[in-house]
Amino acid sequence: MNTISISRRRFAQLLGAGAATAVIRPAFSFATEPVPKSMVQGVVRLSANENPYGPSPKALKAMNDAFNLSCRYPDEHNDVLIDALAKLNGVNRDQILLGDGSGEILKLCAETFTGPKQQGTLVVGDPTFEAIINNASANGAEVVKVPLTGTFSHDLPKMAAGAKEGLIYVCNPNNPTASITPKNEVRDFITKTPRQTMILVDEAYFHYADSPDYESVIPLVKDHPNLIVSRTFSKIYGMAGLRCGYCVAQRETIQRMHPHQMWDSVNIMALSAATANLDDPEQVPTGQRLNREAKAFTTGELENMGYKQIPSQANFIMFDCNRPVVPLIQALKQRNVQVGRLFPALPNYMRVTIGKKSEMETFVGAFKQVMA
Repeated sequence: MNTISISRRRFAQLLGAGAATAVIRPAFSFATEPVPKSMVQGVVRLSANENPYGPSPKALKAMNDAFNLSCRYPDEHNDVLIDALAKLNGVNRDQILLGDGSGEILKLCAETFTGPKQQGTLVVGDPTFEAIINNASANGAEVVKVPLTGTFSHDLPKMAAGAKEGLIYVCNPNNPTASITPKNEVRDFITKTPRQTMILVDEAYFHYADSPDYESVIPLVKDHPNLIVSRTFSKIYGMAGLRCGYCVAQRETIQRMHPHQMWDSVNIMALSAATANLDDPEQVPTGQRLNREAKAFTTGELENMGYKQIPSQANFIMFDCNRPVVPLIQALKQRNVQVGRLFPALPNYMRVTIGKKSEMETFVGAFKQVMA
């Protein structure tokens, strides 16, 4: 994809140049936060690992300002965000590929590196995020599922053994378990994996992980041409509904993925919001603090009730209900509390997104009723 270079100053001029376009800004403002439909109906939504606090106020303003440019293709906005992400991650701009959420990045990896044409197998942990499994299956690829270890980390040696050249997917922190695979194990795995086997490390929940045994593997990209690292703006940046993500990889890997991507797959609103989110120094630490506080309350209540939890390094938790979880999910839904779906590999475990403190209080009260 050819991109057009543009300076930050020129971009700022474009954003402010209402007279430069023939578009009239709609009579709409983010000053009053719209109330989600689910909240109007009294539903507490703890099912999709969303960030209930949303994007930065700077991002909301940037979206509002971008109305004046919504008649234009997003090339310049695309370039500005790529430059910001390259600087943030200490890589060259040709090592960044934007996507319609990190979901598009996963789909591109499945299409590029798995399936009969590539003679590539997809190897994943079990359980893990299913999207890339669906993508690879649709591409005609063989999918090999390797059970997680007793500590809910990826069994990397067994995953490496089943690769057959294709793609190994490592979600770290892992969804749905909120667990991590220790950094030394991941580093050793990446170093030993043959270069013909591609590795995709999904770091969607990177910002929530605070264990000293965890680290991003983006710095390893420079020495490993078979490594791809995906990130998203859906979680800590509160942009799940806007759809913006990216990956970091070596230039040649990005070039292999490009032909499978639709042009301009990230819209101008998402690009504007993502760039502004990165420019707000309070967005990440505030989101981390609020999530940590609400999670501590929830895990403390569950511990007092005697339920064993998987140590969480994400914005959600998973715990053992000591009985089949499907009836419990349904019973909570009847009480207007939505929690995560069934994960067949762990049929007694419930996944719960950490929402606002008031939402977690509602969950705890409903859960106590269901379990009484």
